[in-house]
Amino acid sequence: MTENPYILLTPGPLSTSPTVREAMLRDWCTWDDDYNLGIVTPIREGLVKLATSIAPEKYTCTLMQGSGTFSVESMIGSVLPQDGKLLVLANGAYGDRLVKITARLGIDHEVHDTGELAPPDLNRLEETLQNDAAISHVVVVHNETTTGMMNPLSEIAKVVKSHEKIFMVDSMSAFGGVPLDVAELDIDFIVSSANKCIQGVPGFGFVIGKINEMEKIKENARSLSMDLYDQWQGHENGNGKWRYTSPTHVTRAFFQAMKELDEEGGVLARYQRYTENQRRLVEGMKRLGFKCVLPGKHHSPIITGFFNPESDKYDFMRFYTQLKEKGFVIYPGKVTGIDSFRIGTIGHVFPEDIDRLIIAIKESMYWKE
Repeated sequence: MTENPYILLTPGPLSTSPTVREAMLRDWCTWDDDYNLGIVTPIREGLVKLATSIAPEKYTCTLMQGSGTFSVESMIGSVLPQDGKLLVLANGAYGDRLVKITARLGIDHEVHDTGELAPPDLNRLEETLQNDAAISHVVVVHNETTTGMMNPLSEIAKVVKSHEKIFMVDSMSAFGGVPLDVAELDIDFIVSSANKCIQGVPGFGFVIGKINEMEKIKENARSLSMDLYDQWQGHENGNGKWRYTSPTHVTRAFFQAMKELDEEGGVLARYQRYTENQRRLVEGMKRLGFKCVLPGKHHSPIITGFFNPESDKYDFMRFYTQLKEKGFVIYPGKVTGIDSFRIGTIGHVFPEDIDRLIIAIKESMYWKE
């Protein structure tokens, strides 16, 4: 099998193992039990077990074709009833995307935007839920990869559930790589994607939800193809079958990726590897004179933002190209008004790879002729 010419240091799609890529080399029939019972059903069951160890019987998993954003839109558009009101906690580009989805679907909503460099305001959240009884649902991004900020999910959950609201989480870039238990936090719905911390390839996302809440959303969907309830019923009544053509090769690769996650030692072991990757990255970059966009207390092991060097010799695209030639692909910055770039530390990436990256960056310090 052809090896990749470089490592993707991005928040997804990310570098995958050779065995995950190899798993896509055969074809599958979407009607056959070898696929639906042998691959899809174990994936659905396995994802629920990843989400909670204390109450897996209370949750179910629905797979949805498309990018992760498709699954986010499926969740919002199917879970919110026609008379519901959504409070969106936004502090970056992906929180902003939640707002855009909600507005496009014509859902009544309110936005708490704390800017890209601060977590959600818990006091404001408490006050709003206390004073606005119309709010029925709250949604937040778990890891906001605009900056790499890990939002305080546990603290947010406590406030939301104390007011008995439905709590939805976009854990696109954290699920499977950061330990959490959805039943312990009383999360009602959580969404992620195949090509993130579980280290599969792009092609589908998934929504894990409480069974009793899934049973309430039958008439809510604002889209045919993204009807979360109908997709769930297709899985449930068809032994795992998807309503419409499923990404068979991608699904088989994800099955292999889940096996490799288990072999690594599960979510905690992967979290420890990602954390060590990020620690070495930050320490190495600081030695080279780079500064982080966020203070350390807000860092996640997923992706880290760095200020561009204050040098007239620096040019991001030249820097990017030099690193790509040395076998590493990084990300441009996304923070409004701040000249920065980002480096991811998830995927089939190991501490020794980060050590090699730091050497490559040091060798590329004189960026512009």
